[in-house]
Amino acid sequence: MADPESAVEVQGTVAVRGTVASDPDALVAQIERTRESLAQTIDTLAERVSPAGNMRRLRERALEQASRPEVRLAAAAIGLAVVGVAILRIWGRRRK
Repeated sequence: MADPESAVEVQGTVAVRGTVASDPDALVAQIERTRESLAQTIDTLAERVSPAGNMRRLRERALEQASRPEVRLAAAAIGLAVVGVAILRIWGRRRK
């Protein structure tokens, strides 16, 4: 990577977003804006592919789904069925 303290001499004109800029300060400002934009893009991509970020999003989605009434009702019905089967098995073993 280039040394940020090193001096660069700009000669002539440079096209900046379709316009011609002959001002070195304008060129440096455009480079800084581009660098900042690239840094934000990289941060966004890093967050999108990070395992911790994926787990956080998955946990949030699961909690959001679990708060829905139909999901709670289904979970209660499954729990009741499991308890019922367990009671029947225990009762069946005691009768033998």
